[in-house]
Parts: sequence; C-alpha cells; structure tokens
Amino acid sequence: MTYRTVMVALDGSPSCAARVDVAIGLAQDFDAHLIGLAPTGLLEPPCEPEAAAVLVESGPSAWAMLMEAAETAATDFRGRCLASRLNSFEAVAEQADVASCFAERAHCVDLLVMSQPDPDHPGHRHDRRVLEQVLLHSARPVLLVPYTHRGPLQWQQMLIGWDDSRESVRAMTDALPLLRRAQKVQLAHWRRVGEAGEGRGESLDGGRGGVGETLNADARSLQRMHSMRQWLAFQGVEAQLQDLVTRLPVGEAMLSAAADLSTDLIVMGAYSHPRWTEALFGGASSTLLDAMTVPVLMSH
Repeated sequence: MTYRTVMVALDGSPSCAARVDVAIGLAQDFDAHLIGLAPTGLLEPPCEPEAAAVLVESGPSAWAMLMEAAETAATDFRGRCLASRLNSFEAVAEQADVASCFAERAHCVDLLVMSQPDPDHPGHRHDRRVLEQVLLHSARPVLLVPYTHRGPLQWQQMLIGWDDSRESVRAMTDALPLLRRAQKVQLAHWRRVGEAGEGRGESLDGGRGGVGETLNADARSLQRMHSMRQWLAFQGVEAQLQDLVTRLPVGEAMLSAAADLSTDLIVMGAYSHPRWTEALFGGASSTLLDAMTVPVLMSH
C-alpha cells in the first residue's frame, strides 16, 4: 500500500501556501499524482426579502467572483507545482459546495490534505463545519495541517491514538505508508482515573462505562493492542505499546504526550462515537481539531 494520488484543498486563506507545500512534499516522497481542488462554495441565500431580491439581480456577478477566486487559487497551485518540478499534477476549479466537493472527489484519491481552521479567521465557524462534514463523509483519510505550520514536515516520530474502535483501525491502516517511514511509532491507549482514584474508562471520543465493565474492557483492549502491534509488525511497522492512565480529557492527554515525545504526526480515528455524545461529553476529535500542535491524520 502506498499513496499514488494525493489531493489538496485550495482556497485563498493564509494557511493554503503551507498546506500546498506539505502536499507537494508528499507527492514527491511517494512519486504520487497531486490534485489541487478549488471549489467555489455556494451563495448563501439571505433571509430578508429585500436582500434576496438583490441576490437575484447580482447572482451572476457573485458567481463570477467566486469562480474567479477558485481559478486564481488553482493558477497559484499550478505555479507552485511547476516551480517544484513536480512530475504529475493537475488543478481543478469547480463550482460546487465545498464540503460535498471534497468528500466526493476524495473517493478517487488516496489521501486528502486540508488545514486546521484558524480561530482568528472571520469564517472560522463555517470552516469548522466544512471540515467536520468532510471528515464524516469522506471515504479517504484526511491529513490535517495546523494553521500555524510552516516549512516541511518530518516523519520520524508518530503517535497512534487507539480506542479499539473501527475508526482507529481504519486510521491506522490508512496511515501505513507514513508509519513505515517513521523511526519510532507509539501505539497508545488512555484510561481516565477520577480524583478519588476510581477507574473510569474513556474512549477517544468520550464514551464512559461502569467500573467493573471498564476493567474488563481495559483488559480486552490491552489484549487487542498486543494483537494490533503484531499486525503492524506484519505490515513493516514496529510499534511500542503505551497503556496510559490520565486525569485529563483524552484529547488533552494525547496532545501532552505528543509534545513529550516530540511527535511529528498523530494518527487517530475521527468521531468514533455518535455526535450527540460529542456534544454532551466532548471528545478527542473535537479537541484535536481545535488545539492540534502537530499534523493529524484522521479517518472516520
């Protein structure tokens, strides 16, 4: 398994240049075809009748402006690829909804590269919703680049967040081409402990159970972690097991471990539990989207 086709999201945001640099580096490392995709987005219809009437009149010119911005992003991407002497690439500007465009076109690539939404960007909430929709509906993994990132990526130290879910297995499998290049891989599982010392298990996305159930579940998870370590070894990846206890929310514990281990990439499943549990308890997916300090590869 390798990455033969990589797709990168194009737009006019300040983080686009760093994101494209990462995608070009990946395409060069894996001798992959690189696709730059710049969707226009849709015109949002206003609620007020007067404003809606104005939109009807100015609609064609507004669409033209959106298309021009997308084509500008595609043109800039072509220039970056030519300057990098990339062997195989293409740029696409498409009149489409952003989230559905990325999710649908990602079906035909091996990896999609996007950026963490910048909380200081005026459209942060919209960007966050778009990213969540792509993560939930994309059939391919998404490599998220922190909005603060600059320069080339390193792939020496990698951390796999394991919660015995289908999503975490999927992410681990999707990340194999990168994991095989790492010098050190940590396969980690976190267990929450209450202030009084009472064990309470917590998955990467916030689910909790009773004490007895948690102890049995932890034992089964640890057993499967050893099995997953063996599976990784068969795939050419030597991983060290980390069964960790924390008083922090798992997402925060993961970020803390990533900093302590000088991690270059976090690999984890995205939204391993229903979204209503995210709303009630929070979860590692949301924490990483908001506070990631290193690139994160997510799969749902």
